[in-house]
Amino acid sequence: MNSPFQNIGIVARPNTPEIQETVHTLVDFLCQSGFTVYLDEAAVTDHSIFADDIPLCSACPKSDLGKYCDLVIVLGGDGTFLSAAREVAARGIPMIGVNQGHLGFLTQIPREQMVQELLPVLEGKYLPEERILLEADLVRDGEIIRRSLALNDAVVSRGGAGQMIEFEVFINQEFVYTQRSDGLIVSTPTGSTAYALAAGGPILQANLRAFTLVPICPQSMTNRPIAVADTSEIEILITKSGDARVHFDGQSFHDIQNLDRLIIRRYHNPLRVLHTTGYQYFKTLRQKLHWGEQLV
Repeated sequence: MNSPFQNIGIVARPNTPEIQETVHTLVDFLCQSGFTVYLDEAAVTDHSIFADDIPLCSACPKSDLGKYCDLVIVLGGDGTFLSAAREVAARGIPMIGVNQGHLGFLTQIPREQMVQELLPVLEGKYLPEERILLEADLVRDGEIIRRSLALNDAVVSRGGAGQMIEFEVFINQEFVYTQRSDGLIVSTPTGSTAYALAAGGPILQANLRAFTLVPICPQSMTNRPIAVADTSEIEILITKSGDARVHFDGQSFHDIQNLDRLIIRRYHNPLRVLHTTGYQYFKTLRQKLHWGEQLV
């Protein structure tokens, strides 16, 4: 096959033995087509791949796929895609997703049509798109104690005790507001259809260069979602933390203390996402969210 890619990485949803058949089909197709295949080693250790397929591939940590691969294919749901994206974005390696989950905003190729829809992509017929990521530093006593990336969102939220938290928000060092609420979602356009949407935030077109700040159950009804340019630096100063935490893409977290500062900015590398040539963003929204259907 004449392809702009040669080395293909595969990330499969962890702890999902039933995904073996899909992985087998993909590995067989890629090997028959002359590609070199790299597997996230987690797929090997948690038995997401048939034993007969293992000798056909090279296994490496997910964090190293970007070193060896020209393209990463994700088999799973949006959560699997988010996890892989944070590892791959630093090296600018493109990603494409095959849906084995529920909504599939990010993993859009249907499993049943995987080979048919991947074939033209591997031949170079695709729509490229760049998605911005967040880089968040948690600062305590003047030192960075945690640095994390997020493709969807960074969320400051109350903990198990259920107490509201209090914090101040600054944008480019300009004071914006003090808020008492269950928390705050700082979302990318990619994350605008996730938790931020459920909390009443706006849907942002995926390639828009902006962030949204969406309050979670604010005490004051005048606290509304706002959008800011992605060149902005957002700082959240925690003044009453309770047992609050900051979450990154809903997949990792860190406990917060009083006077901690969360500093959020755009990550220097965008994530490169590939779509099939028939992809339409608003069509995806209609299909996944069941809204805005044409009446005639």
